[in-house]
Amino acid sequence: MPRTHPSSHSKPLEDYGLIGNMLSAALVARDGSIDWLCLPHFNSPACFAALLGNESNGRWQIRPHATECRTTRRYVPGTAVLETCHETATGKVTVFDFMPLSEDEHRVDVVRLIRGDEGHVEMDMELILRFNYGQAVPWVRRRDYGLSAVAGPDAVEIHTQVPMKGEDMKTCSRFTVHKGETPAFTLSYHPSHKSPHFVPDRSESLDRTIGWWREWSKRCRGDAEHHPVWHEAIVRSMITLKLLTFRPTGGMVAAPTTSLPERLGGERNWDYRYCWLRDSAMILYALLNGGYRDEAEAWRHWLMRATSGLPDQLQIMYGVSGERQLPEFELPWLPGYENSKPVRIGNAASTQIQMDIYGEVIEALHAAREAELAPLEHAWRLQRVLLQPLKKHWNTRDHGIWEVRGPRRAFTHSRVMCWVAFDRAIKSIERFNLDLQGSKEELVALRDKVHADICEHGFDPKLNSFVQSYGGKALDASLLMIPQVGFLPIDDPRVAGTIKAIEQRLLRDDGLVYRYDTTQTDDGLPDGEGVFLACSFWLADAYVMQGRMDEARDLYNRLLALRNDLGLLAEEYEPVSKRLIGNFPQGFSHIGLINTGYNLMKATSGPVQQRASSSAPHNGNAPHPAPPADAPHAPG
Repeated sequence: MPRTHPSSHSKPLEDYGLIGNMLSAALVARDGSIDWLCLPHFNSPACFAALLGNESNGRWQIRPHATECRTTRRYVPGTAVLETCHETATGKVTVFDFMPLSEDEHRVDVVRLIRGDEGHVEMDMELILRFNYGQAVPWVRRRDYGLSAVAGPDAVEIHTQVPMKGEDMKTCSRFTVHKGETPAFTLSYHPSHKSPHFVPDRSESLDRTIGWWREWSKRCRGDAEHHPVWHEAIVRSMITLKLLTFRPTGGMVAAPTTSLPERLGGERNWDYRYCWLRDSAMILYALLNGGYRDEAEAWRHWLMRATSGLPDQLQIMYGVSGERQLPEFELPWLPGYENSKPVRIGNAASTQIQMDIYGEVIEALHAAREAELAPLEHAWRLQRVLLQPLKKHWNTRDHGIWEVRGPRRAFTHSRVMCWVAFDRAIKSIERFNLDLQGSKEELVALRDKVHADICEHGFDPKLNSFVQSYGGKALDASLLMIPQVGFLPIDDPRVAGTIKAIEQRLLRDDGLVYRYDTTQTDDGLPDGEGVFLACSFWLADAYVMQGRMDEARDLYNRLLALRNDLGLLAEEYEPVSKRLIGNFPQGFSHIGLINTGYNLMKATSGPVQQRASSSAPHNGNAPHPAPPADAPHAPG
């Protein structure tokens, strides 16, 4: 039987930094403890799971022995290499934590290099390996290079010249670092039935890793001269999105963690180590505006592969390689972050009906075509195929953008995205002379029908606002998407009324926006959660569209202030305790940060304007010209 633990002693999420190699990622705390690492991939079982329990569930800590210590940290500028400086009464050391890049998708190393800067510092190392999410104690053996540990299918090698000893089912070391010395540790993963791989010199590996990231990040477009703080925030968010990307397939996980609660002590705890179709268009606009066309291409390729198959089998999310089966189960031996149970693996929302994803996919492929990404033979064919079930089922009740586990409803946002699907398909036909293999007039009539239906049933004249679902009175921050996707212009009175109503009913005094009122919406869960950070970025975008630039800038700067000292954001923010909550770091939050930043720096041509006119960045962000009437049919 797995051992159970009575409680967890959780650190604030603000304490964590992220390192990774586009295969997996680790969370490193300010106290030098790696408390979360899944091997060999994002969605693999964790070998360090203290994040969701306590140290007995696995961690790897390196820190000064002295209790009196001044600690500062940062990322090496332009990189994903974490640099933590410790100053004690006897000296100063810097710890570099990073994961070298690898072409082998089963080769994952975590390197921890300590550099002696001044005097000497006595250091402590404690390694507690617990495979299978903190449950399986490995068989550990000494090696001339350090030690090896095996548990079932998984094995790691620890390479170091520092003496270590076993103690109470963990590995410990106390060693002194003098000025000029650079002792190092490498945790190297391999499947237990295969031989370990060669571990190169750690100092050379550090230099190569820093060099690669700096070359990558300096390509990021922005306005560092006039908006240095915003540009730095965008670059850091771009690096974070890159860290969430699974290099072999181009898929991007929503977050590298599972079950970090949306309410401390509550049960709104979900596994986010998967790829959501809903993020598709926003990811593309962020990457394209940032100048990262290769990453946009890779994401589109993942999207095409994952969605291949019968259109009525389209899922809302997939695994990093396009896996469809994501069964949800619970881990009873983990107490959860801040005792927030249950800890869930897998995500049952993968089986939900969410009609908005048809619009997300079709819009993303249209935006890729507008941006002149390399033509894909099957892209237009996929869009045509997806239109067929949508024509029949666009008015199906669903679980909506927030994946409620309550009753299905006619969510206004879902219907708007169905309109987007028809609209972008029509625009693709008109702008690129594509073959519909059907009646364009029928598609136009259906688009108009959906539009009229939403305006009649999704708008409440008494509230002067669109509402969360047909027949309801609750508001929803997703309604801020209405002008962004071009459903109605920003100066339409109904749009202005909706923004005002959201300000009155979902906006806090500190300027942060709840996605909806959990006391008014039956989402199948107990009431209460933090503010969903992406929604506040959407409000800032609405201000940009309305020309309320001072308010947009103020809100954006307020959101930037919520980042931790390393520039990372979680999914939500808890205003009372003033803590980041939810899975961390959250891609959706950083996508919002990037797109809103570009909207502010390019108020008349940023992502929100591009999306509203369904014109993606093209050759320096110029809109794509319509082809002549006799242009040949484009294949993708």
